[in-house]
Amino acid sequence: MNGRKRFLPDIFHSAHINAGSSDKVRHNSLPRSGQIPGSAVNGLPLRASPGYGFRRYGVRHRSVDLAAGAVREWSADVSLTIMQALSHFLQSNTREGELYNKLDENRVQCYACGHRCPIPDGALGVCKVRYNRGGKLMVPWGYVTGAQCDPVEKKPFFHVVPGALAYSFGMLGCDFHCSYCQNWVTSQALRDPRSIAPMLQVTPERLVQEALGQGADLMVSTYNEPLITSEWAVDVFRPARKASLLTGFVSNGNATPDVLEYLRPWVDAYKVDLKGFDDGRYRKLGGRLQPVLDTIRGLRAHEFWIEIVTLLVPGFNDSPDELARLTEFIADVSPDIPWHVTAYHRDYKMDEYRDTRAADLLRAAEVGSRAGLRYVYAGNLPGRVDSLENTHCPDCRTLLVERQGYRILRNALSSAGTCPGCSRVIPGIWKGKPRTGGRHCETPGVRPPRSR
Repeated sequence: MNGRKRFLPDIFHSAHINAGSSDKVRHNSLPRSGQIPGSAVNGLPLRASPGYGFRRYGVRHRSVDLAAGAVREWSADVSLTIMQALSHFLQSNTREGELYNKLDENRVQCYACGHRCPIPDGALGVCKVRYNRGGKLMVPWGYVTGAQCDPVEKKPFFHVVPGALAYSFGMLGCDFHCSYCQNWVTSQALRDPRSIAPMLQVTPERLVQEALGQGADLMVSTYNEPLITSEWAVDVFRPARKASLLTGFVSNGNATPDVLEYLRPWVDAYKVDLKGFDDGRYRKLGGRLQPVLDTIRGLRAHEFWIEIVTLLVPGFNDSPDELARLTEFIADVSPDIPWHVTAYHRDYKMDEYRDTRAADLLRAAEVGSRAGLRYVYAGNLPGRVDSLENTHCPDCRTLLVERQGYRILRNALSSAGTCPGCSRVIPGIWKGKPRTGGRHCETPGVRPPRSR
C-alpha cells in the first residue's frame, strides 16, 4: 500500500478479535453477557454527555465484516467490544481542536456544529468523536474511512467544473442520526454497533498527493458530517490549495457562524442537505431547522459557492406546502442557488415510506421552478426525469450542459461560464477546461464503505 499503514486489523486484534484472513471472533476472549468492560483510554474514563451514552439494550445481533462493511450475524457482546475498540482508536487519533471555548471546572463548549455542546471533562459531544480531555477539546485527526475520486456531479455539484474529478474523503461520526442515512456505516459510528468501517491512517500531504496523482480537480470532505471534523478538513485543504485544487464540503448544514468564519479561507464549494422545512421532523433526525437556514444565509453572505439538495421522501417531506415554503426560502436567499431534488430509496432504519418515483421528482421540481429558482435538478433516477439533469440558460434556454447520471454528454459553457447563445454569465465555479465523458478512480484499499 505504498508505505501507508492499514491499521484496522491491529486495533481490532487489540480488542480480542482475530482479524486475520478469516476475520473470526475469538469468543473465549470476549466478556460474558452482561459484563461491560471499562472504557478508560490512557487513563481517561470516557463517558457520554447526558442523553448520548452507548446504547447497550435493544441491539440487534448483527455485525459488520471488518474488511468490507458487510453485515453478518454475531452476538451483542462482540458488537460492544468492537465499539470499544473503535472508541479506543478514535481517542488515539486526535489533536487539540480550534473550534471551542474554555468554561469553568475544566468544561469546554464546542462550536463546530449547531449543537454547541457544553462538554464536561472526560465526556463526548453529541457527535461522539469530539471529546474533552483535561479541559482541552480533542478532535479527529490523521485517518480516513474512505477516499476515492468521484465525478463532481455525484456530490452533487452541477455548477462546479462539469466533468471534473472530486477526490472525496471522510472520517467517522455525525451530529445527526437520520434514520434514512445512506452513509450510516461511517456517520453512525459509536451509535450503531453495526456501523464499522475500514480505516486508514494518513497525512494531509499524502491525501493531496493521491488526489493529484489521480487527476482530481478538487478535494471534498464527505461521507460523514464534515463540520465535526473541520480541523482535519482544513489541514487537508491547506496543501490542496497550494497544489491549486478546489475544495468542498458535503454537509447537513448544521453549522455556526464561527465555524463558517473558520472554513471560509479554505472551502470553495459547499453542498447543504436541506432535509425538509418542518422543525418537528428535523428534531426526529437529531437537529433543528433554524440553524440550517441560518447556515444557508451565512454561506451566501460569506460568498461560498452553495448548492442545496433535498432527498424527497414520499409521505415524510414531500407535501406541496412544505416544498413551496422550502423552495421559496432558497429563492429568497438567491434564485441562482441550484436546488437538487433527489430520489429516496429505503435504507438503514427507515422502511415505512415507499421509494421515490420519477413523477414525484418532476412534481417537486415544478414547485421549485414556480418559486423562482433558476436551476432546478432531479437526481438519482438517470434518464427518467426529462431534462432535469441538464443545465439550461435561464434567459434563452440554450442547452448548456447535458448529463445522464454522472456523465457529461455535452458541455457548451465557456471556461468563464458564459452562455454561447446570449452571453449570460451562469453562476458557479467554472475554473478549468470544460470536459465531457465520465471518469472514476479510487485509492486502492480505501474505498468508502457501502451500506447496501
